[in-house]
Amino acid sequence: MALQKYSCKFLFIIIISTFNFVSYGQVIYSTKYSSDANVKVYVTQYKSDADLVVYKTQYKSDADGKNGIWYFTEYQSDAKKKIYFTDYKSDADLVIYFTEYKSDAGWQDKSKQQKMY
Repeated sequence: MALQKYSCKFLFIIIISTFNFVSYGQVIYSTKYSSDANVKVYVTQYKSDADLVVYKTQYKSDADGKNGIWYFTEYQSDAKKKIYFTDYKSDADLVIYFTEYKSDAGWQDKSKQQKMY
């Protein structure tokens, strides 16, 4: 009986771990209207002005929101976050800089992290 109890707990832990492994990080959908977005984003030309340095990956499996690696999806239903790109920094919830290097991705202002979770 005790063995069966531990087996169920072990199975439950494996199932939960699998779901966490399969769930992708920051899968992003870019909206046309600010009212449809979870987060309004401004893209800066200078890395030093950014809250988050973002690397755009071509593969959904590489997406990692904790580290600024984003995958842009064509379908709103696939997205974890919906963002709107604003023309003005003052309208933005988050300022980002797009990098060409995956190793550069990451938070520069960790106080803004909650915007993406």
